[in-house]
Amino acid sequence: MSKYLIIAVMLVSGPRPAWAQFFDQFAGSSNPADDVLQVSTAWSQTAARPGDQLALAVVIELKDRWHIYADKAQQIIQSGGFEPRATVLDVAKSPDVLKWGTVRYAPPHELNDQAVKAVLQVYEGRTIFVVPVTVSAEALPTRAQVQLSLHYQACDDSTCLMPKTVTVLSILEIVDAGTTVEQANTELFGGLDGSTTAPSNPADAPVHGVKFDIFGAGFTVNASTAWGLLALLLAAAAGGLLLNFTPCVLPIIPIKIMGLSQAAGNRARCFTLGLIMSLGVIAFWITLGIVISLVSGFTAANQLFQYPAFTITVGLVIAVMAVGMCGLFAVNLPQWVYLINPQHDTATGSFGFGVMTAVLSTPCTAPFMGSAAAWATTQSPFITILTFAAIGIGMALPYLVLSAKPSLVEKMPRGGPAGELIKQVMGLFMLAAAAYFLGVGLSALFVTAPEPPSLAYWWVVTAIIAVAGIWLTYGTFRVTPSVAKRAGYAGVGVLMMVAAIWGGRQLTDRGPIDWVYYTPERFNNALGKGNVVVMDFTAEWCLNCKALEHTVLQTGPVIELLKRDDVVPMKVDITGNNAPGNEMLTQVGRVTIPALVVFASNGEQVFNSDAYNARQVIQAVHDAD
Repeated sequence: MSKYLIIAVMLVSGPRPAWAQFFDQFAGSSNPADDVLQVSTAWSQTAARPGDQLALAVVIELKDRWHIYADKAQQIIQSGGFEPRATVLDVAKSPDVLKWGTVRYAPPHELNDQAVKAVLQVYEGRTIFVVPVTVSAEALPTRAQVQLSLHYQACDDSTCLMPKTVTVLSILEIVDAGTTVEQANTELFGGLDGSTTAPSNPADAPVHGVKFDIFGAGFTVNASTAWGLLALLLAAAAGGLLLNFTPCVLPIIPIKIMGLSQAAGNRARCFTLGLIMSLGVIAFWITLGIVISLVSGFTAANQLFQYPAFTITVGLVIAVMAVGMCGLFAVNLPQWVYLINPQHDTATGSFGFGVMTAVLSTPCTAPFMGSAAAWATTQSPFITILTFAAIGIGMALPYLVLSAKPSLVEKMPRGGPAGELIKQVMGLFMLAAAAYFLGVGLSALFVTAPEPPSLAYWWVVTAIIAVAGIWLTYGTFRVTPSVAKRAGYAGVGVLMMVAAIWGGRQLTDRGPIDWVYYTPERFNNALGKGNVVVMDFTAEWCLNCKALEHTVLQTGPVIELLKRDDVVPMKVDITGNNAPGNEMLTQVGRVTIPALVVFASNGEQVFNSDAYNARQVIQAVHDAD
């Protein structure tokens, strides 16, 4: 019963639906309020002309004893301490003729909270946020309506309310160029005039747009409309679908195909098992959305892999499952081991396999997914959960299709020596995955930021893959007399051995780029010397990061560019819960990795992407010069 109560509370605490906003507008309401907080707005001018630069003040009035937490950039989190939910103000809907700059949050003050035994940065009483805006030179006279959203969590000295979002409307009169306008509400702007309230650079875009940039081809979705929200959810689902083709998940698909093939003779049972596995995938992503909505400071699944205990636990679970697939459970193992070895032909096993597949996908991100997930973490709990459910549905779709069309999997061996051989080889692949997670966890456990973690574990991973190749070659000669099959499967086995040796060398090589490992001091020092900084966010558990580094950053033209005296290649490795690195990731507007950001010498971001190509990197460095 409690879970339904939580869902109901989250629905209530989400953004107001369109029909409710319509009646608010009809009634002239522009001052949303709840029991503890009221919000109003005021402009720095009586009206605006084409080309004007002005500002909008958002005034928050909190009742006595209540406070909300500071914005993310001004929070000071003690290691291992309470992480409050940051206050976020964004422009949810605005005419295209208005170009918005970065929100200027008020300075918070310290509150010694005895309940959590921490000194927190909070806002109390009357607080004013200022948002700079520029009116397009082509703007025509109109009454421009702006919709802003304030996300916050209100607390007093004993109670915290659920996180909430309120919407406030404001009207700006845009007049002809020759019209006289006056300064207004100067007491709210601290003496700021129009010249100092402009956006910091002309590339500033309205913050209500969610930008997707995939290897240079991009688009922007306005999620403040019903159709825009639907488009964003479809993009999130597409990202979930593409997760299946990332290095994290791709090796799992043959294992599931083999499991489904065992039930392919019974269409109803095959579909049921595939459906249950799909529900396991979706359940994991919905749970993740709930956690992100309710746990302050938790914004992305890959944060879990920054904690060695979690990564090592995942590795141990996969290792036990791998041992079971290899047929080694004939050994008398402790009884608890058998409980985490899901059988493909049972409902519990299929659901557990779906959950495990989703867990294995979390170190990787896919095109579309990163931008959608980052946007979702700033929304109400309902929208956050809805977005993550869309990712789960997209990821689960291939398994549902395979189970609905048994003919796609019927040709896989279902039993006998051949089926057992394939099962053992797949088990060895899972054992390699287990070694990978265990190695990442141990590397994170012993790394000292900002220095890079040890890469020695990769030799264990590749050695197991080489053993799988040897076993496939040997086993093929045992189970079939067919010359063609022996040649084919033995060839695959030899390729696996060669690939393992090559991969071990590549993955343990630090590469041709002389990376500077990030600290705030090193970053500021590089900018202070007038250098362009190319910042690569990575981690040992992020296989997508390694793929981009080897295929894009370690190509000839990019290597030569990064060797220039006025360019500093800087790596932010967050393998071991690197607190300064995580803070920098937040500052550049990302919650997931990989990410590449190019800074000009004045600290301005000229490029920010999680899916990029060499041409984009080269162009970004030239733009930053």
